[in-house]
Amino acid sequence: MLKLLLRKTCWCRARLVHEIHSRVIREPGLTQSQKGPDVLVWETPLKQVLEAQSVTEAFFRSRQRWISVPLRSFVPLGFHLSGTVTEPAMQSEPETVCNVAISFDRCKITSVTCSCGNKDIFYCAHVVALSLYRIRKPDQVKLHLPISETLFQMNRDQLQKFVQYLITVHHTEVLPTAQKLADEILSQNSEINQVHGAPDPTAGASIDDENCWHLDEEQVQEQVKLFLSQGGYHGSGKQLNLLFAKVREMLKMRDSNGARMLTLITEQFMADPRLALWRQQGTTMTDKYRQLWDELDSSNRPHRTVFTRAIEACDLHWQDSHLQHIISSDLYTNYCYHDDSENSLFDSHGWPLWHEHVPTACARVDALRSHGYPREALRLAIAIVNTLRRQQQKQLEVFRAQKKELLHKGVTSITNLEGWVGHPLDPVGTLFSSLMEACRVDDESFHGFSDFMENMGQCKSLEYQHLPAHKFLEEGESYLTLAVEVALIGLGQQRIMPDGLYAQEKVCRNEEQLISKLQEIELDDTLVKIFRKQAVFLLEAGPYSGLGEVIHRESVPMHTFAKYLFTSLLPHDAELAYKTALRAMRLLVLESTAPSGDMSRPHHIASVVPNRYPRWFTLSHIESQQCELASTMLTAAKGDVRRLETVLESIQKNIHSSSHIFKLAQDAFKIATLMDSLPDITLLKVSLELGLQVMRMTLSTLNWRRREMVRWLVTCATEVGVYALDSIMQNWFTLFTPTEATSIVATTVMSNSTIVRLHLDCHQQEKLASSARTLALQCAMKDPQNCALSALTLCEKDHIAFETAYQIVLDAATTGMNYSQLFTIARYMEHRGYPMRAYKLATLAMTHLNLSYNQDTHPAINDVLWACALSHSLGKNELAAIIPLVVKSVKCATVLSDILRRCTLTTPGMVGLHGRRNSGKLMSLDKAPLRQLLDATIGAYINTTHSRLTHISPRHYSEFIEFLSKARETFLMAHDGHIQFTQFIDNLKQIYKGKKKLMMLVRERFG
Repeated sequence: MLKLLLRKTCWCRARLVHEIHSRVIREPGLTQSQKGPDVLVWETPLKQVLEAQSVTEAFFRSRQRWISVPLRSFVPLGFHLSGTVTEPAMQSEPETVCNVAISFDRCKITSVTCSCGNKDIFYCAHVVALSLYRIRKPDQVKLHLPISETLFQMNRDQLQKFVQYLITVHHTEVLPTAQKLADEILSQNSEINQVHGAPDPTAGASIDDENCWHLDEEQVQEQVKLFLSQGGYHGSGKQLNLLFAKVREMLKMRDSNGARMLTLITEQFMADPRLALWRQQGTTMTDKYRQLWDELDSSNRPHRTVFTRAIEACDLHWQDSHLQHIISSDLYTNYCYHDDSENSLFDSHGWPLWHEHVPTACARVDALRSHGYPREALRLAIAIVNTLRRQQQKQLEVFRAQKKELLHKGVTSITNLEGWVGHPLDPVGTLFSSLMEACRVDDESFHGFSDFMENMGQCKSLEYQHLPAHKFLEEGESYLTLAVEVALIGLGQQRIMPDGLYAQEKVCRNEEQLISKLQEIELDDTLVKIFRKQAVFLLEAGPYSGLGEVIHRESVPMHTFAKYLFTSLLPHDAELAYKTALRAMRLLVLESTAPSGDMSRPHHIASVVPNRYPRWFTLSHIESQQCELASTMLTAAKGDVRRLETVLESIQKNIHSSSHIFKLAQDAFKIATLMDSLPDITLLKVSLELGLQVMRMTLSTLNWRRREMVRWLVTCATEVGVYALDSIMQNWFTLFTPTEATSIVATTVMSNSTIVRLHLDCHQQEKLASSARTLALQCAMKDPQNCALSALTLCEKDHIAFETAYQIVLDAATTGMNYSQLFTIARYMEHRGYPMRAYKLATLAMTHLNLSYNQDTHPAINDVLWACALSHSLGKNELAAIIPLVVKSVKCATVLSDILRRCTLTTPGMVGLHGRRNSGKLMSLDKAPLRQLLDATIGAYINTTHSRLTHISPRHYSEFIEFLSKARETFLMAHDGHIQFTQFIDNLKQIYKGKKKLMMLVRERFG
């Protein structure tokens, strides 16, 4: 309940209600002669109807309905109101008529029914329309006494006629009931005759009976159950938020149903069977349940029960005389009070202080606001803030006295069990909204609006002023300065990151929400002084501040807050702005060594013991905020060499994510090379240094952006100058893999676009090229498989370097390189005019190759054919040397027959070395080397045939016959080929005679 009292109802909705109150004419009061019996004094007036549940939800739709569509059968009868409301026809729906009945008692609607069938906890538009008709058109409404009063005025004949006419009109509905009642009345001993008088639904309740606004309890339970079953994330629970907002609205209006509705919500939550199941399974609950748990006063600390704060709230009382004086008077002072102890009741000015657990004290403030006591809430808020400011000063004095000892030990203490920002009771938000509310609301309407915190985003057009201050403020201070200062105090508090995903997300979310509200305030000289004062305190306050010199390893980072401080202070005090932002760059949870907690202090709790692997579920978000802070400083420091160096050092020391450092490097590069100004060389160097750090961090790890990072670094180095390019090539092994260094870095450096971009002279070009060649050769030695070809390409224009690269390839060919790599380099050599070197590499590649009989689609076939063609073109000797390698490596008959056919078409060495032309005589198939190739091809066909016949199926018979036809062509190339093929076919017929159909096809084709 305490949590509920804290949270705010919608300010904009309250304003709407206020405007309705001020614009709508109130119902004229009845004269004494009209009233008849005194019961009519309880007729419901405008104010109470408009303050009824959800009237603002349906107000505008209802208003249009009763203005444009006349209500029929409008009958105000005592405390009962009935009528019909017409629902206009829509494009897809016909016109409907709804019958509405409303009962009321002492300014409250106690029951409603409507034939529209609306199932909701809020009144439907038809009920509101009927109520507004009664309010807006009092002159057109004929009031009637309760029906019992009318019956009292009738004689016997009139009563009999009334009853008989009523039965006649509604005989199908009431006749059985009428007969039953008649029987009971005529029976002397019936229960109905034991009671004097009779009930009257239009007469209202007795003045001694309790009365309350109508609340459909069943619908409340059903809706809560529905919302919980939908699951989802914390941002999607708008329906639940509406329910709690309605409870707060009801409490403010002193509606007794507020507490009842909260009880129904709580009971439904606790009755959900999934809670017990999750507890048994040890499963975390959904975010929707987490949100409701938080609303119902849950705690994220394991040693606190679910409703700890609610139970504690039961023990709160308001009878303390000091508290009573604070909230009831603006003149409560004690100028003779000289107690300067920690818990003194007054400060040195004689102004009252209020010492209590801060979240609980702030919950008192919100309880006062939620129940319609804004002035009392403001007085208590000022006393709390003055207490916090006094404590802040005392803490600073204590730390200064112990500073040397604490810094020497390198330890810090946590002075708060729970952080105020992200706390379920939102103490800082409560104080801030209470004070800001006073900056923009006049005295007359101050009580009407109380939901600043929840709906700030809808009211951005409001302006906040330094209104005349409360007397308990320093000279020049105002509610606005006090609100800003308490927000800064809360945001700068050192606090431990809570356990669990939901709690950690809440910390981040609440911090950002509070900062966004601060950003809407325009800073003037008075507020800048507050910022300076708090920034200095946070830097000097030691363990009490998240920006102290030594903080706990798991302290909530200050990046988001520091970014706001930095941008706010920068135009006014750049030195302080940078000092604050640089201090906040720390992220100790990722450090291998970080300050430990001082567990001897009484404020420490077990959960702050340093954990080597803390579960920070929001770490990625925190790191992105750290990156944003660094980027903001880099942008602001452009043109300032000293500050840029300082920011760079901080980034390199504190940021541990390569992706975020890369983003910062890119940001710095963009800022340094803006189109409308000359490049900032210092910022470019910062960008390059960050890029180099990224290269070193990701060199030995997998990163899908690595190639992008390398290309960007070369671009950045190019902008910096030729010395930067030379430097990254000289130190390539600490930055790049051999493949990256040759295929991206050196290749880009040697490109024409780079030479043109840098305006290099011949000497500079040669120096850069020399570094690139050296890099290429080093990479080829380290990784010849992937870098040899790039090295050869880069070294083409230098004979010595090229020969060195070629020798590296030869040395690696026998061990580290496969046939595909060697064939690729061999083709390159031929293309560059080195056919003999290409031939050498091709023969080395052939030794690594092995093609089986069925690999007739292998990707290396083209390389084999190319190698044989190259050998054939070089001459008989080269062909004779490679054919044994082919025979040894290739077992595929079709590939061998293709090679054989090509070798017999032209004379070897027709385009020989040194321009010599060989004789035009074709090579004989009966002599080496072609005889060896022919025999190998025939043998391959024979082996392949037997292999295929082992597992052949009828659907492959025709394909097999075609294969034998190609084999026959090869057999016939030998002088005795016809005889060999005939013997081969006869053998097949004998061996595979069981395959009758296939052998029949063989005989048909080959005899």
